[in-house]
Amino acid sequence: MSDKEKQQRKEKRVVKVPSNGRGKDTTGRTKDSISTVSYIDELGHHDDNARLAPTMENTYQMGPYKRFPANAATDILKDVLTSYLQEEKYEVEWSQKMTKTLCEVIRARVKELMIPRYKIVILVHIGQLTGQCMQISSRCLWDTSNDTFASHFFKNSSLFGVASVYAVYFE
Repeated sequence: MSDKEKQQRKEKRVVKVPSNGRGKDTTGRTKDSISTVSYIDELGHHDDNARLAPTMENTYQMGPYKRFPANAATDILKDVLTSYLQEEKYEVEWSQKMTKTLCEVIRARVKELMIPRYKIVILVHIGQLTGQCMQISSRCLWDTSNDTFASHFFKNSSLFGVASVYAVYFE
């Protein structure tokens, strides 16, 4: 490719677009300004070996081989909430960090069950016990034959904790 052709390709890539209403003059009139936008319409030499998405064959699997064990997940929630919150007093900064820690611990313990093709969603709420009332609800698209959840409530003298695990089958 000659230098002239390279220069023409480079000029093709640069498009000049007038900006509308940008850069106002002190008298209220707009100045004529030009913005430069460049784009590449062809792959360069460095993109020859671009990564392609791996092609996977269909499994034609419409349901799980093994259902998610909600009872085992409930036992995990009881164990984690009791062990982490039993002797604790409520503090705002501590509870913010503890909810993240509890989510990570619960996620790791549920993943150890090694149930394939389930997306796991974990929610943990920690609040102070001061005689207030609180209602927690959630909504999602749900397949009652394959999707399931587990939940556990914990309470001590100064705080409460609610943890929920949602297992949604990924077709």
